[in-house]
Amino acid sequence: MSLQNVKSDARAKAFAARKAAHAADHGAGAGLLSSVLAGYRGVPLAGYWPINTEIDPRPALEEAAAHGPVCLPVIEGKDQPLGFRAWTPDAEMVEGPFKALVPAKGDTIVPEVVIVPLVAFDRRGGRLGYGGGFYDRTLEMLRARKATLAIGFAYGAQCLDAVPLEPTDQPLDLIVTDADIIEVAR
Repeated sequence: MSLQNVKSDARAKAFAARKAAHAADHGAGAGLLSSVLAGYRGVPLAGYWPINTEIDPRPALEEAAAHGPVCLPVIEGKDQPLGFRAWTPDAEMVEGPFKALVPAKGDTIVPEVVIVPLVAFDRRGGRLGYGGGFYDRTLEMLRARKATLAIGFAYGAQCLDAVPLEPTDQPLDLIVTDADIIEVAR
């Protein structure tokens, strides 16, 4: 079986687990995420606007915005790294690609902490995304410029024993779930 087929199978299982976890979500993950982000107040932070059954970081982003710059990802084009546009809780939002909302306008920000949505993860920092490579290209670009912390945010049910990885897959430094904070050893 090819690596792409292995990834597709892992995505299908993780999507099902995420859907079930989302149906039972009581918002505890955002509190854990806020506790982690409190240690990075004032540092430029990138979050994301949740789509479908992704765990919702917005309460943590709203709290972080009171202490420093927060931005959201904007898809610049196929096979391109993400751009990041300034966001505040009262920002006007418009629909971007994949139906994620993005700030209608705002300054470009280069984040030093990136909250990364995902489909699946493992406890070693492996991340399985949707397959477009946007976050891998973006983290590679950001990390080439300066130290960038990648925090995976997901339901604990999305954890796999091992995520199938390629050489271009960028690792997570920390994972926050609805019930746990996982420090990734390097």
